[in-house]
Amino acid sequence: MSGARGTRVVKSVGGAIGGLIGIVAMSVVAGVLVAASITPAIALGGMAANNSVEMFDNLPEYLEIGTLAEKSNVYAKDASGADVLLASFYAQNRVEVGWDDISPFVKDAVVASEDPRFYEHGGIDLLGTVRAAATTALRGDVQGGSSITQQYVKNVLVQKAEALSDPIERDAAYREATETTPERKVAEMRLAIGLEKEYPKNDILLGYLNIALFGGTVYGIEAAAKYYFGISARDLSLAQSAALIAIVNNPEKFRFDRPADEANPAAGGYPVTLDRRNYILGRMGLESKATPEQIAEAAATPVQPVITEPSTGCQTAGISAFFCDYVTWVIKNDDAFGASQDERDATFKRGGYQIYTTLDSELQTAAVSATDAWVPKSMANVNIGSASVSVEVGTGRILAMTQNKDYSNDPDVTGANYTSVNYSTDFGYGGSSGFQVGSTYKVFTLAEWLQEGRSLGESVDGTRRAYTTFRDSCEPDGVYYGESWNPGNDEGGNGGVTTALQATTGSINTSFAAMAQQLDLCGIRNTALAMGVHRADGNELQKYAPTILGTNEIAPLTMATAFAGFANKGTVCTPIAIDRIVDRSGADIAPPASECSQGMSEQVAATAGFALQQVMTGGTGAPSNPRTGIPHIGKTGTTDNALHTWMVGASTEVATATWVGNVTGFTSMRGFRLNGVNAGQVRHQIWPRIMRVADAKYGGSAFPAPERSLVEAPQEAVPEVTGQSPAAATARLKDLGFTVTIDPNRIPSDRPAGSVAQTNPPAGSRVSRGSAITLQISAGPSTPPPGG
Repeated sequence: MSGARGTRVVKSVGGAIGGLIGIVAMSVVAGVLVAASITPAIALGGMAANNSVEMFDNLPEYLEIGTLAEKSNVYAKDASGADVLLASFYAQNRVEVGWDDISPFVKDAVVASEDPRFYEHGGIDLLGTVRAAATTALRGDVQGGSSITQQYVKNVLVQKAEALSDPIERDAAYREATETTPERKVAEMRLAIGLEKEYPKNDILLGYLNIALFGGTVYGIEAAAKYYFGISARDLSLAQSAALIAIVNNPEKFRFDRPADEANPAAGGYPVTLDRRNYILGRMGLESKATPEQIAEAAATPVQPVITEPSTGCQTAGISAFFCDYVTWVIKNDDAFGASQDERDATFKRGGYQIYTTLDSELQTAAVSATDAWVPKSMANVNIGSASVSVEVGTGRILAMTQNKDYSNDPDVTGANYTSVNYSTDFGYGGSSGFQVGSTYKVFTLAEWLQEGRSLGESVDGTRRAYTTFRDSCEPDGVYYGESWNPGNDEGGNGGVTTALQATTGSINTSFAAMAQQLDLCGIRNTALAMGVHRADGNELQKYAPTILGTNEIAPLTMATAFAGFANKGTVCTPIAIDRIVDRSGADIAPPASECSQGMSEQVAATAGFALQQVMTGGTGAPSNPRTGIPHIGKTGTTDNALHTWMVGASTEVATATWVGNVTGFTSMRGFRLNGVNAGQVRHQIWPRIMRVADAKYGGSAFPAPERSLVEAPQEAVPEVTGQSPAAATARLKDLGFTVTIDPNRIPSDRPAGSVAQTNPPAGSRVSRGSAITLQISAGPSTPPPGG
């Protein structure tokens, strides 16, 4: 860059003479360099000249220009399927343009003011360099004198320094590129001459206009034109061109986007900028780059910016800000963009990528509207939160992601309605540590029940009782030993005998505890893992007994993904947020892809789906039924004390998870109302509103029919146990999968008193496995009446 900074240094005569000697010495070298570049065939006489040339020849000549930092853009789809900009990200606000995309006034202004002999010299303007050196030495004003090519070289080196991810290396490279020493200046000259040998003049000028700083984070003439005047660089007038070129001489001093700047205020017509602009206009007149009339008209034009703030960061993505934030974390966690998160973030903000996401703006709007209508952004006594996320079945594409907060990652923004934490995602993707999912987790016990060959029609004794051991193949001895666990039911009561299907539709805790007691705890956990379930905090998915009722903290996105797997015949596809990435050259870069795997058999998925459809038609999920004519599977979830409430479900095309609960704290959702509805039931207001839009847009079909053998309970013959002790009879019946009750009233029998007299149903009857068998105990032979 040109070096005029308005700095005045008072020097002694001796100091000025010493400085002049140093500068003159450098200028002698510069003269030799210029001579070498212009007339390389001329034999230069004298030892000094020979030494200077030798020194110069040993300096690096080649400068790799590389690519400029350019902003990356993130897009979503609107209702018509067109791409709409969500947000832009940049370390430097720059849009690189071609020669024909820049007004001729801009090109003439920069040459006339910064380097009038640009098209005549070979990279170094000797006259300008000597004049600037003399002024600096004698007057103390730090003066420019660098040619446009030299300024371009310096800017390229600065760009290379700023692109380094290591802060120590970056600072060192920046100092090396900007230090005010004769050595750096000579090296810069050498590189400038080498650059002129490689590139045409117009290419160098274009490169300079695309790389130059125009104040703040605005780089390049196109971004400057849009920022300061709201137009493209091709449309800049003479006055506007001169005003922008004024900035490059000293970006901090001459920028005109700070109306309250004491030195350059808007109230004074930006006088510092105005003076520099008019100087440039005068230079253009002297160089015959504009007519006197044009110069006069431009000089009479006030400096009047129309500042157009560029979109930057997810806070500009509006209702899609949290999804936008998730996209940035996808990039930061993808090794394809660098070896570390810092490097990936720098690549993202400098790489000029066009990122086309999976977000469906129409469904996103519906999700936001549903959330905003029912859950406030903040409350006085409850840190209330809500999140909903929808994914496409079979692809993992995230279609909507919203929550009840406004997005801000500014630490100075502390309002209760703001957060940068994405409630829908894992901690490693900008999210929270997750929320307990309650009874939505029962689907994995149901699936394991079916995978182990049990059926929906089997009876389960869900009578409330305490449990201390469970089968667990992950433990060394195959048994889980825990503290006594005596789960109750959400609606109270001690439970009783139900079928597995009834336990599912009614979400009966005691029945699921009894089912799990007959299964492998490790198998239940592994079924959840196979369906893509994991803890949001990154820790191992827990498997102690209470986890079957949903005590693991999991993100809504994970639950939506798992239910999409149930709806996809047991095939689960990892979620993705990006459809396509295009680099600055127009080449496609492979985005992180969804990975699909068979989490359970199609038969198990279909049968579980059969049960989960009944949850939506006549079970706990019925209040969320969208009633669009499209079938849905679903499961509700409510944690202890209703701290968290859930509704998760799917059509054959779209799965949605909705959570409403405490972000922090322990307030029961059943203890207050929102819009006249108990807060514990608000999930049933949000979920169907989202799914109605999803159903209308994506449709849905019938789910596969269940596997008959997994629906109907196997028939077992009641064994003959009469005459056995109640304990022995009970053990045998339970081994066959029956539940057992003992009639407290004894009956006369020829069997020994205290033994089993008979069973109900009687021995030999064929009944469903899991059915309840009642033991009637013998009172011994009846005593005949006297005289009988």
